[in-house]
Amino acid sequence: MKHESCRSITWLHGLLVCAGLLVTSLCAHADGGSVDRIYHPYVQALEREVELRATIEDGSNPVSDDRQTWRLGFGHSIGERWSADAYLIGERHDNDDFRLSGYELEALWQLAEQGEYAVDSGLLFELEKLDSSDIMDVTTTLLLERAWGRWSGTANLSASYEFGGDIANEFESAAALQLRYRHARYLEPALELYSGEDILALGPVVMGDLRYGPHRQLHWETGMLVGLSEQTPDRTFRLALEYEF
Repeated sequence: MKHESCRSITWLHGLLVCAGLLVTSLCAHADGGSVDRIYHPYVQALEREVELRATIEDGSNPVSDDRQTWRLGFGHSIGERWSADAYLIGERHDNDDFRLSGYELEALWQLAEQGEYAVDSGLLFELEKLDSSDIMDVTTTLLLERAWGRWSGTANLSASYEFGGDIANEFESAAALQLRYRHARYLEPALELYSGEDILALGPVVMGDLRYGPHRQLHWETGMLVGLSEQTPDRTFRLALEYEF
C-alpha cells in the first residue's frame, strides 16, 4: 500500500514538472497556436473513427483575413493505450478556391488508466506536411484532464518545431483549455480558451454523443470563439463530427 502511494506521488510529480516546463516555454517562446479542438487523454480499445473537422475564421480586423480550414481523417486504436489518425487538410482564404493544403499524422498515447491518478494524462504526437511548399511541423502535446462531480477540466500544452526549405526553422508553443459541464451524454456545454503569441480566443462550445447501437456513435462539437487580441480573428466558428464504430 505504501509502495502504491509513493508510486502515485512520483507519477504526479513528474506530470507537474512536465506541465511546469511547458508552461514556462509558453510564456517565453509562444509564437503560434490556432483554434482547432481540445484533445482528451483517452483511447477506446478496438475503436475506429471517421472525422470531419472545420474552423472558419472571420478576419474582419486589419491583421487577419477570412480563412476556412477543413480536416478529413480516419483513425484506429492500437491496443488499449495507443491510437493513430491520418488527415487530409484543405483551406480556403478570402475568395480563393478551396484547395488541398497539407497532410497530417497523429498518434495518441494514454499514459494511465482513467481515474488511476488524480489527473488523467496522455501525450499527442503530430506530424504535418504542407502540400505546396517544403514545410513540416512536428508537435508534442501534453494532455491533462481532471473531473470533479459533473465538471471536467482539460489542458492541452503544446510544443512544436517548424522546419523546411521554405521557412526559417522555429520553435512554437501554445495552450488550449476547456471547462466542461457533463449535463448529459448528448449535451455538454463548455468554455474554451486558446492562447499563443499569435492568438488569444475565448468562447462557448457545445458537444455531445448520439448512440446508434453497440459501439456506434456520433460525437459532435460546435462553438464560437471570440478574438481577444489584434492578431486573432474577431470570430472563429469551429465544428467537429466524429463517427465512432
